[in-house]
Amino acid sequence: MRAKYKGPVIQRRGQVDAGTTDQRLLDSRGTSDWVHTDPWRVLRMQAEFVEGFGALAELGPAIALFGSARLGEEHPSYAVAETVGRRLAEEGFGLITGGGPGVMEAANKGASQAGGVSVGLGIELPWETGLNDWVDIGVNFRYFFARKTMFVKYSQGFVVLPGGFGTLDELFEALTLAQTGKITSFPIVLMGTAYWSGLVGWLRDTSLIETTINQGDLDRLILTDDVEEVVALMVGAREVGMP
Repeated sequence: MRAKYKGPVIQRRGQVDAGTTDQRLLDSRGTSDWVHTDPWRVLRMQAEFVEGFGALAELGPAIALFGSARLGEEHPSYAVAETVGRRLAEEGFGLITGGGPGVMEAANKGASQAGGVSVGLGIELPWETGLNDWVDIGVNFRYFFARKTMFVKYSQGFVVLPGGFGTLDELFEALTLAQTGKITSFPIVLMGTAYWSGLVGWLRDTSLIETTINQGDLDRLILTDDVEEVVALMVGAREVGMP
């Protein structure tokens, strides 16, 4: 049987291709379409992980804060986010956001002005204008999954303010990873009882009743309006995790 090995891939019968990988690499003739294929994209993905790990490896204890890019300075959540960022920085935490405007900008501002490390993990979007001016360390990503890894790997807790689909995505990503034991569980705080009570109530009165989640899953969510409670939870989790 005709067979050919290409690194970890084996080709047999009609799937065996002509030439070698080195031959194609060293041949300057032909089109450049190969740079748009999936194997080439893997190298871009790898590069994003390398850049992210390199930028954040020495960050130290940090908290991720999520919230809407659409809520500006006139919205109460902006002031709350700024205060949370400042207080966490005063307690020695780095502050990680998506690096955008609105609630994210406010949290980065509070952390930066308090002398903390203010981090923004941006993502390529059709309407994105770049990282906000209060980001001290910024990394821009093409791929959501690489960016998500950085949030989870370098955060010791999540603070979630009012937000839309992106905020909900990050919230339920963290809950799923904690529920399935993929990450070490850490505090997940919902700030804004008026905004989040409906969601928590639905989870309690529908999902829990239908047994699609259990009480332990629901207990992972902490609902509060108190900035100092948030800070105390994060400090307590940090101390528990210290050797």
